[in-house]
Amino acid sequence: MTPISLSGEVADAVNSGRPVVALESTILSHGLPPGRNRDVADRVERTVRDAGAVPATIAVLDGRPVVGLSSAELDRVCAADAGLDKLSLRDLGPAVGLRRSGATTVASTSALAHAAGIGVFATGGLGGVHVGAAESWDVSADLGALSRIPTLVVCSGVKSVLDIPATLEVLETASVPVLGYRTDDFPAFYLRSSGHAVPWRVEDPAQVAAVVSAHRCYSGSGVLLANPVPAESEMDRELHDRLLAEGLELVRGNQVSGKDVTPVLLEHFHSASGGVSLDANEALVLSNARLAAQVAVELA
Repeated sequence: MTPISLSGEVADAVNSGRPVVALESTILSHGLPPGRNRDVADRVERTVRDAGAVPATIAVLDGRPVVGLSSAELDRVCAADAGLDKLSLRDLGPAVGLRRSGATTVASTSALAHAAGIGVFATGGLGGVHVGAAESWDVSADLGALSRIPTLVVCSGVKSVLDIPATLEVLETASVPVLGYRTDDFPAFYLRSSGHAVPWRVEDPAQVAAVVSAHRCYSGSGVLLANPVPAESEMDRELHDRLLAEGLELVRGNQVSGKDVTPVLLEHFHSASGGVSLDANEALVLSNARLAAQVAVELA
């Protein structure tokens, strides 16, 4: 078995029971433009530290899963010519066995974090059920991973391009508790509300930690903490709806499918919004990292 490489800092924190927050690398390599991605990587890790936890950004480099990227490794992941594969959970074995390098998604990051002894993970948005999944069966592996891996995933809901009611149904079927952080509405990434309710509401990190601890007594599934994008960074709904309609038409016209849909839509949002979507993306990721660290401190 190929071992997982933990940085010295992360290994020390895990072994001593100190709070650690896992961070994915796909947002850096595939979600943000070069230059800005490296700045965000530092800001997210600093946010986790300022809240009292140790950051552990995760990727696979030359066939080696790394938990807690060094500064040089972050440079590599964020480089314009990095050429990293996008690795979901199904891709970890091939990437490791073939000695490839790749950035980890929610599903693969959760798996590697759990294997390393880390139970809290902060990201931007969760994958979900795609519109038309009744015919295409296009359902993100993130949902399956949450059903089997006991990780707390802190995110800003799912992108509005997805079938949000179906996503919430799948999470219910998988016995994954969905918590709204100081909200009764399930967020839709750039928007604070998707128009759909969350089953449970929590008001502070201590309540989240109490729920997670109790859930782990009865179930092996994860917990989803939905934290809306900060109000001051929410995208204007009219702009959002126009960009979404344009992006969907772009996807249909170019016959984009599967895992390529989200990157195409994100690129359209970024290029056509004049940077508004990038600002929202960055704000929500930082907010989620801060909240995840606060909960990790409570759990520790």
